[in-house]
Amino acid sequence: MLLDLFLIGLVVTLEPIPLTAMILLLATDGGLLKGLGYVLGWMVTLVAIVAITVLVTGGKPLIPNSNPSTGALAVKLTIGVVLVFIAYRRWGSWGNSEPKGQPKWMRGIDRVNPLTAAGLAFLLQPWVLVTAGVADITQAKLSSAWEYLAVFAFCVLCSATLIVMEVYAALRPAEVKSTLQALLGWITSHRDQVIVFLSLGLGLYLMAKSIYGLVSAG
Repeated sequence: MLLDLFLIGLVVTLEPIPLTAMILLLATDGGLLKGLGYVLGWMVTLVAIVAITVLVTGGKPLIPNSNPSTGALAVKLTIGVVLVFIAYRRWGSWGNSEPKGQPKWMRGIDRVNPLTAAGLAFLLQPWVLVTAGVADITQAKLSSAWEYLAVFAFCVLCSATLIVMEVYAALRPAEVKSTLQALLGWITSHRDQVIVFLSLGLGLYLMAKSIYGLVSAG
């Protein structure tokens, strides 16, 4: 469970689109507060989803070979297939280093306030990956404080890059715009490559592990 959550959290924290939104927010007037709203909205969403999952399961794993357990494996398998399909769709742009334009919704990002930034963080959650994390947690036995801490660490890992950006903006306000602008240029130029690498790697892993679990259950 811990390895799965670590891999999912790593992919979530490196997702290009949420990172792009954070960079654009920090580059606006009052960007520090907007970024804080974005980070808090992002983390509150994750923590709430994980907390609800733990409350529903009571910290107990689904009964092996039961319908719910098989369903959780099927969900992870489906997510793996979806991720591989996403990688396939982006594969055609591999190697193209030309800068890509931002989506239309990002062009008005300078007009948002901290509250709407929090709402934007909710909308930009990579829900496919979050669902994979939830499916993993339903199969986990949480019987100690360390195991609960590990689940919370998943939420922190998912938010790690956003937190680092916010702290950097607070500590280095004079340098943040130029540094993040350079990062934004790299992300927009390599967005497809990053998505292919992350989606394909995690997708194949989830597919392989889910198929093994389903075969073993049968």
